[in-house]
Amino acid sequence: MSSNSLTAIAAGLSRRGFLGTAAALAAGRFAFAQGPARAAIVRTDLASLPPYGNGTMPASIRARAVRNVNGLTVHMLEAGFETPGRPAVLLLHGFPELSYSWRKVMLPLSAAGFHVIAPDQRGYGRTTGWDDSYDADPDPFRILNMVRDAVGLLNALGHRSVAMVVGHDAGAPIASWAALIRPDIFRSVTIMSSPFEGAPSLPFNTANNAVPPPPALTDDELDAELAKLNPPRKYYQNYQRTPGANDNMLHAPQGLHNFFRAYYHYKSADYKGNHPHPLKARTAEEMAQLPTYYVMERNKGMAETVAPMMPSAVEIAANKWLTEAEVEVYATEYARTGFTGALQGYRVRRGSNPKSLAELLTFSGRTIDVPSMFIAGKSDWGVYQTPGAAEKMQTSACTHMVGFHLLDGAGHWVQQEQPEQVSKLLVEFLRSHA
Repeated sequence: MSSNSLTAIAAGLSRRGFLGTAAALAAGRFAFAQGPARAAIVRTDLASLPPYGNGTMPASIRARAVRNVNGLTVHMLEAGFETPGRPAVLLLHGFPELSYSWRKVMLPLSAAGFHVIAPDQRGYGRTTGWDDSYDADPDPFRILNMVRDAVGLLNALGHRSVAMVVGHDAGAPIASWAALIRPDIFRSVTIMSSPFEGAPSLPFNTANNAVPPPPALTDDELDAELAKLNPPRKYYQNYQRTPGANDNMLHAPQGLHNFFRAYYHYKSADYKGNHPHPLKARTAEEMAQLPTYYVMERNKGMAETVAPMMPSAVEIAANKWLTEAEVEVYATEYARTGFTGALQGYRVRRGSNPKSLAELLTFSGRTIDVPSMFIAGKSDWGVYQTPGAAEKMQTSACTHMVGFHLLDGAGHWVQQEQPEQVSKLLVEFLRSHA
């Protein structure tokens, strides 16, 4: 489908109505059949797409595509590229986000003297070369390969190392593992919103009658216990792994734009019901204290979960950290790609996935020894969704943690809600420890 054809269709539709049509048309434009088992290797012609950011990007941040990166063509944003030889900072976004999510902290970092790199990660946005079918081989989305994506991108850009890698939400474990596995490349790490509890442990001294620790509750076991509650609940990680999760969000009854608006509002400090606190254990009763975006009602998808949390027109107009035009960037990009690629990581990155666990056990006993820092919002339940993880991160997983910051006026989207505070912390950390 040519861009002229899309423009003609758009003329007869409202902007938001057009997004749903464009998503269906785009499937034919960028998904090439690969046989019965591999339905859709994404090979979007980026030149056919409108400029990234729908006119909301700062002029001094540029978008570019980097080919031949671990099988991908990586779409990335960068700042501070004008001056060769600068040390690099790598920013890894979470779900359901994009490289765009870093736009507010990139310029302060570049002003401090760094080449700032923010890619659309595998499965997201305008990065191509990944299989977007639900039954795709999940191996490329495992932690170790995502770390290889990061290393490959840095090498392609001419960087042997970075002064700091930053990971938010689903990007946090990738940044954490990158720093643990390759401290020679990733010289410091800032973890945002999702604490790193460390490498899994191998049973020790069992040949001499030491009693191994009991196995942790798996996501499936937790989900089964949540189903017994009144009312029945389910763990969002399990929902994200289901075949229907993509369609539920992509074709949300309220429309994709309003889905994003409500989802981002519900997990932000703007939603006054977010009062996070540590949980005692990973039991159904304790986990049921989490909001419904983490422990969902059993009979609802995410679209139905966030719909009642849609902010009012007055609240939307007052929102300065995420305008309607900025929400539209997410809606436009996800309308084209869907959520399936972004959701693949939920199927294989959890420690209870047998193959992923086997891979990560290779690093049992290793810690993050480079300088590290943690940043989240005071209203972010993500800090506590894995009971005990924040404590393990500070006491054992990271041996050189120099800061643990929970910021006023921020929920889960901390670098978007409070970019000035985040930028200040990142620059200070770089100057003192990187």
